[in-house]
Amino acid sequence: MSVEVTAPMPGTISEIMVKVGDAVKENDEIMILEAMKMENPISAPADGTVKEIKVQEKASVEAEQVLAILE
Repeated sequence: MSVEVTAPMPGTISEIMVKVGDAVKENDEIMILEAMKMENPISAPADGTVKEIKVQEKASVEAEQVLAILE
């Protein structure tokens, strides 16, 4: 079953800490979203493996945009 990781607010992806194929645990930080001059960690919502990363570093994202898919 796939789990989507979404942006909680609009901003810019400043760092991606995982790559496709990495195993992650629930609450592991997988990305940093910079918004309103603050760095907001994006955490894995569940245990899984990174199936797809849908954004790149420095990309602007909208609220609720899918950033990654875990399997």
